[in-house]
Amino acid sequence: MLQSKDTIQKFIFDNTDIRGEIVTLEQSYQTVVGHKPVPPAVHRLLGEFLAAVSLLSSTLKFDGIITLQARGEGPLPLIMAECDHHQGLRGIANPDPDADFSKLEHASLRELLGKGVLAITIDPEKGQRYQGIVPLDADDLASCLEHYFTQSEQLDTRFWIAVDDHRAGALMVQALPRQESAQADHEETWQTVTALADTVKADELLSLDQETVLFRLFHEQQVRLLTTAPVTFRCSCSRPRSAKTLASLGREDIEALVAEQGKVSVDCQFCGQHYTFKQQDLNEIFEGNSPLLH
Repeated sequence: MLQSKDTIQKFIFDNTDIRGEIVTLEQSYQTVVGHKPVPPAVHRLLGEFLAAVSLLSSTLKFDGIITLQARGEGPLPLIMAECDHHQGLRGIANPDPDADFSKLEHASLRELLGKGVLAITIDPEKGQRYQGIVPLDADDLASCLEHYFTQSEQLDTRFWIAVDDHRAGALMVQALPRQESAQADHEETWQTVTALADTVKADELLSLDQETVLFRLFHEQQVRLLTTAPVTFRCSCSRPRSAKTLASLGREDIEALVAEQGKVSVDCQFCGQHYTFKQQDLNEIFEGNSPLLH
């Protein structure tokens, strides 16, 4: 029975410079995909993005958000997932409404997105925004992420991701920066750990509790479990943020909408929340008197 759903478990291999994380998503995954029905292949790929960004979020050493986004020229032009330092998760996929997904039931990432790029963006609440970009040059998300870490971070990193219609699970192992380790046999240890992880089955990541998975894979290694953290769906939209968005668009265009419709609505694509602003609200926003702007 799966006991560790919607949880991230961190672990390390004692006496090595290798760390790891494992995540299992269920309710958080279902909440995200439930807001906007998409074709099955897109549904599952969004699960992969959610699991992956959950793992990436645990590397944040500060308050902020990490976003995993892919853009391409294929039937799925955009897919993204983001997670904050409290493991608050959200995501969205925007398939081309004119694309025929009936023949893409088992399509790969590259078949869905076509030629494109994968971007990882770190957006701290305080400090400078950072973004790394790599081409979508592999058939699956795990391989693209490994390419990103090799190219942009110079860190040995491997991912294993599994999804079905109900759950998403992922495993990551990563070598710490080499200069921080005095271990002479790093390469041999890394090869051993990744060879063992390569034996993980999708069903194990999706149906077993995390401790069982780690024991099956690494029972001959000295694995030490560290902290666990719950993962939940959390949308960062709000009425004040919507007001600031309207303020940035300019009064003339917004006033034209109000004249036509009597109000302006801002809809969140991530959670479906609707924020409505009437003429008085907009007067206060554009005159700088709205409490929403402060």
